[in-house]
Amino acid sequence: MERTQVVVPAGEIERQRDFIRKTAQELARRGHPPLAVVDTYGCQQNVADSQRLMGMLRDMGCAFTQDPDAADVIVINTCAIRDNAEKKVFGVVGQLVHAKERNPELIICLCGCMAQQESVAKKIKASYRHVDLVFGPQALWKFPELLFETLQSRKRVFSIENVHGSIAEGLPVVRESGVKAWVSIMYGCNNFCSYCIVPYVRGRERSREPEDILAEVRQLAAEGYREITLLGQNVNSYGKDLERSMDFADLLAEIDKIPGDYLIRFMTSHPKDAGEKLFDTMARCSHVAKQLHLPVQSGNSRVLRVMNRGYTREQYLEKVRYARSVMPELTLTSDIIIGFPGETEAEAMDTVSLIEEVRYDALFTFIYSPRPGTPAAQMPDPASRAEKQVWFDRLLEAQNRISGELHRAYVGRTVRVLVDGECGDKRWPLSSRTNGGRLVHLDGGRDLIGQYVDADIVDSNTWALFGTLADSQRVPPCGDRPNSPHDHNAF
Repeated sequence: MERTQVVVPAGEIERQRDFIRKTAQELARRGHPPLAVVDTYGCQQNVADSQRLMGMLRDMGCAFTQDPDAADVIVINTCAIRDNAEKKVFGVVGQLVHAKERNPELIICLCGCMAQQESVAKKIKASYRHVDLVFGPQALWKFPELLFETLQSRKRVFSIENVHGSIAEGLPVVRESGVKAWVSIMYGCNNFCSYCIVPYVRGRERSREPEDILAEVRQLAAEGYREITLLGQNVNSYGKDLERSMDFADLLAEIDKIPGDYLIRFMTSHPKDAGEKLFDTMARCSHVAKQLHLPVQSGNSRVLRVMNRGYTREQYLEKVRYARSVMPELTLTSDIIIGFPGETEAEAMDTVSLIEEVRYDALFTFIYSPRPGTPAAQMPDPASRAEKQVWFDRLLEAQNRISGELHRAYVGRTVRVLVDGECGDKRWPLSSRTNGGRLVHLDGGRDLIGQYVDADIVDSNTWALFGTLADSQRVPPCGDRPNSPHDHNAF
């Protein structure tokens, strides 16, 4: 696609601002300060999208609530990756019929990846008539116009056109944390893995201009955000559609030049596009976390080929070996699908043997869930659900053992962490993360949230570490501190 077809013109963004003003006037006629609910499901990209929706709602005069009975506008931002997520959303949407009965003026919106699927839109239209507005990810930037049309016409509005997608700069945003921030660097996907619905609902890959990304990161760093996560369906494809020569590693290097007390994380990295240049850049950049989420999906080369992943088991392992050679402290996580159509027990055990060899710090594991409209949904699948569960349990048993062993090795060490929130445990009231993203439950007061501190690790389990504040409770900013006795343990 030409860039002129991708980037939304500034005049169109100003037009949406005009609809924000009109919608604010429309909502103000209700005689009370309007309230909105934004309910988000799925990936971090959906969280970032919801923060844009909240920004537009805020500029329409809305405050936010978790109570649907108090709301004037409810927005449900959905995920289409797995069947369970869709079922949950339909359950939530079904319950909202009661809120609509109690408040006929309530506007209920369904958006996100589920909404972009024609089958879902038809189901909503026929069976969930209390839903007023349905729109997909490509129409998110037009939310003010769509909401105004819904309020004005009092008719149901659907915007799920099958388009490649766009980039809209300058939308308002509400960031719900002063510590962590999400920055989308690109949208869409060109990979068409045979099990995945994302390319069909989020459109083709399109990269934001580097100047816009750098300006956003620079502002976040200046505002004191401590952790900034770069988002894309495949961040390693960044820049392929730009009119200049810049790839993801180049972008990381430019971001790293921005001064400040922050860490950069990113997701998701597709293994076929992750190479030595990326790993070398990560190793060299002081602001880039030594953490890599590199989804392998399967440890069997035949299954990987049928999944259309674009690499073999051996190629994946070589990438891991190189990444660890330049970043010995690297924290490595992955995604695994067990029970892909046609997968045998032996092939599933190849995946178990791969995780034994790699020794991931953590895994996100799933039993295959067919997505209508994808090639895999039409493939023969002779293995029973019970067989797949047995394979899945073996995988979990192996990974839980590995995670437990890796975590136990931290006990007695001092690590540097970013305190990012509270977790409701009286003994360990704070949550924090190491540079490598390991969760550390910590003692201490909430005044430490947003601070880097040293933590003495005193206990662990499969999923987390437990620590007490070291004597040096606060340390100089990331990337600017002198060597200390704890530096070799900082990750």
